[in-house]
Amino acid sequence: MPAPLFLIGFMAAGKTSVGRSIARAQGRRFVDLDDEIAAMGEPVADLVARDEAELRRREASALAAAIDHADDGPVIATGGGAASFGDNLDRMRAAGLVIALGVDVAEARVRAERSGGTRPLLAQAEALAARRASSYRRAHAVVSTVGRTIDEVTAEVAAVERAWTALPVALRDCTVVALGARSYPIVVRDHVELGEALRAASCVAVITDGNVDRLWGDAVKRAIGRDVVELVIEPGEASKSFATYERLCAELVARGLDRGSVIVALGGGVVGDLAGFVAATLFRGIPVVQVPTTLVAMTDAAIGGKTAVDLAAGKNLVGAFHQPRLVTCALPTLATLPARERRAGFGELWKYALLDGRELWRAVDACAPWASGGGNAPGELRDVIARSVAYKAAVVGRDELERTGHRVLLNLGHTIGHAIETHSGLLHGEAVGLGLVAACRVSAALGLARPELEAEVVEALRRTGMPVDLDRHLVPAVLDHVRVDKKRTADNVRFIAIREVGSCEPIDVPIVELGRILRATTAP
Repeated sequence: MPAPLFLIGFMAAGKTSVGRSIARAQGRRFVDLDDEIAAMGEPVADLVARDEAELRRREASALAAAIDHADDGPVIATGGGAASFGDNLDRMRAAGLVIALGVDVAEARVRAERSGGTRPLLAQAEALAARRASSYRRAHAVVSTVGRTIDEVTAEVAAVERAWTALPVALRDCTVVALGARSYPIVVRDHVELGEALRAASCVAVITDGNVDRLWGDAVKRAIGRDVVELVIEPGEASKSFATYERLCAELVARGLDRGSVIVALGGGVVGDLAGFVAATLFRGIPVVQVPTTLVAMTDAAIGGKTAVDLAAGKNLVGAFHQPRLVTCALPTLATLPARERRAGFGELWKYALLDGRELWRAVDACAPWASGGGNAPGELRDVIARSVAYKAAVVGRDELERTGHRVLLNLGHTIGHAIETHSGLLHGEAVGLGLVAACRVSAALGLARPELEAEVVEALRRTGMPVDLDRHLVPAVLDHVRVDKKRTADNVRFIAIREVGSCEPIDVPIVELGRILRATTAP
């Protein structure tokens, strides 16, 4: 018997239509919470117009009753606000699989007007969608409905359900990147957990670096539970080179790998990018499992399938999209991070806080003493990682190959950050942190953000022990480097502007204008 399937999402996302389609295709019972509420004596539209608080109470009651009678694995469509009220979302996740159906506000308006009926909350759709967005991202997976038919969304949901159901029950409290037949889970645990990902492999190869191998190589090999081919590279960005890539490919072929093999990438972003690129190209592509051991890798580099090596002209200029089969984040690996690496990881965490909103911002801030001083990791860290993972997974599922413009949001702080990283001795996360400061400065100069936001971000970085001296890194070589940024088109660069915490957007900025703004702030 399947586990209950809960569909959440904004109004007009298609929860009822898709839910009925899934139930019909799989021979399952369908429950619409709006119908259950109406059966209590008042239609939802009338109730929300009269007393929204009472609607939420009745909705929670109807949800509880549906969960209590869910032994036959029904498909349950919820109202748009259900996931944001009380502990509804936690109860759904504990009871079964929760999938959020994604829809843009503009598309939701069109659908609502086309379907007729009364939707009292439609007038405040933009503000409502912004408030609820983080709750929707906390579903096990987010499946976009924009530009898709009901049958296409139904098939995507079914693919996610298969990927989730294939996991051992203990691993189902995870995030799934929704990519059809290539959907894969991201698990955050207190130990290395590889599930069944390697069981059918003809050979398993572990690629790691010398530092990580000394600390975690034996533990991961025990978790794999079979003989492996292990290749160790030198730590550091310099290993993301064609020379190292060629050596790894040649050694893997020489040691017997074939198209049925799996590569395990054990380490930070350098190992993940390099091993992923090897997997993407060796034998024209073999599976890879990512086992990230840094904050940057857990929340960013290991997710989304971007693999690459560097050129002298810049980072990640030669690569491929190659999605992993599984991403498994073992929190104890963070305890062995060097202090500087631990602090640097907060560059990506502050990025996600700026993208996601104040709730994640406060959670990241609660981890600041650990970032700067070490010791026992705070309880909030697991939630911070899980929320950051969920944000990236939702974006990747919507825009895997960066064709719709949604994935570019993840570039926040990276346009200037990558340039600083290339021309300094800073770590990736440190450079991204300074890139966030630059994004605030540019956004304020363009009239999009309040001037005080830069100071708030600077103070946040300072609390986590990160560099904040942006001006000294804005040398001509750094500003010139923007001209080879991958997001450049002709004379413009796609830049992620910040309006406020939780409100960021891509804009096209002339490269000369970007340079003028940043040069002006460093003029004597």
